[in-house]
Amino acid sequence: MRLARILALTAASAASLSLAACGHNVEQRASTGAITGAVVGGPVGAAAGAAVGTAVSKTVDKPRS
Repeated sequence: MRLARILALTAASAASLSLAACGHNVEQRASTGAITGAVVGGPVGAAAGAAVGTAVSKTVDKPRS
């Protein structure tokens, strides 16, 4: 039972991280991450998801030289 819960949380966390990159700008990516995080981990997950979405956006939107 405990292993199943750990696997479910790991899968949900992976989905949250991958969905944090959805969107075209910082606001969309942060809100997608926050919504996914809220579903997975409540208020703490929402804050973490928003942070991940913002970080992903900053990395993806860097100009390439």
